Amino acid sequence: MRKFKVGDREIFSKTLTETDIYGFAGISGDFNPIHVNRIEAEKSRFGRQVCHGMLVASLISAGIGMKLPGPGAIYLEQNLKFLKPVFVGDTVTAQVEVASVDADRLALITTVVNHEGELVISGDARVMVSDG
Repeated sequence: MRKFKVGDREIFSKTLTETDIYGFAGISGDFNPIHVNRIEAEKSRFGRQVCHGMLVASLISAGIGMKLPGPGAIYLEQNLKFLKPVFVGDTVTAQVEVASVDADRLALITTVVNHEGELVISGDARVMVSDG
């Protein structure tokens, strides 16, 4: 099993597109007009389409499942605070950082920032590490 230490960190970045939004809406069933209807979204407090919060948060899952701890990781818990909206065309970066190690479990600090360096999601997670 790979050894982890406090402070280990990885990032995963993606530019979110309308295709991502429509695909996520189809998978999740969340067709809220603020996400999928450009005309209706322009009437909202944000003035444009907002990416689903859980779509943005799913990039944390990509970081956990593919980078740290990586393939075989099992999510046990995730807490999230949505701090700012993310818009179509924004590039966001999820960061996963080891906060503590307990045998085959990791406590992680999870964050997402937008292309302007603004924190859009903060949280923490617990995962089980693969023994493979």
